[in-house]
Amino acid sequence: MNLKAVLLDENAIRRSLVRIAHEIIEKNKGVDDIVLIGIKRRGYPIAKRISEQILKIEGVEVPVGSVDITLYRDDLSNTGDRPMVKGTNIEVTVRDKKVILVDDVLYTCRTVRAAIDAVMDCGRPIFIQLAVLIDRGHKELPIRADYVGKNIPTSKNEVIGVEINEIDGVDAVKIYEKF
Repeated sequence: MNLKAVLLDENAIRRSLVRIAHEIIEKNKGVDDIVLIGIKRRGYPIAKRISEQILKIEGVEVPVGSVDITLYRDDLSNTGDRPMVKGTNIEVTVRDKKVILVDDVLYTCRTVRAAIDAVMDCGRPIFIQLAVLIDRGHKELPIRADYVGKNIPTSKNEVIGVEINEIDGVDAVKIYEKF
């Protein structure tokens, strides 16, 4: 793959997550009964960062859990004989809570659909909202994000790469062109 551009640097990512935190607070008229659930892998550290921003703004710590969607994928038979299950780690109940799923990139929406199924297996929330750092288009399912850091229209021969400090040692969003 060929790097085309760095779309967001560390400061731009931070500003996007601060804005998303404010939008979550505003849309939900506070943070009562809110639970952030990060979709593994990069959605979880992003969810933790949003929770930290909400704490700074509201003085309330919003619980953060994570969900592994491996066994909920609609292409599970294509992933090999033994899929790697990383575990669902929702430390708080989602039943009767306002769940906000968090992911790095929204693309086909199949990951989000799988995450919704996983959350619903843990209990029935009041509702589920979606926060993503990047929405790149090309949806295959009728799902849209409630909170978006940045919309980046892409072609199918482009790839969005999100690097998160907690995993990659740097914060950046890059766009690559496939050969």
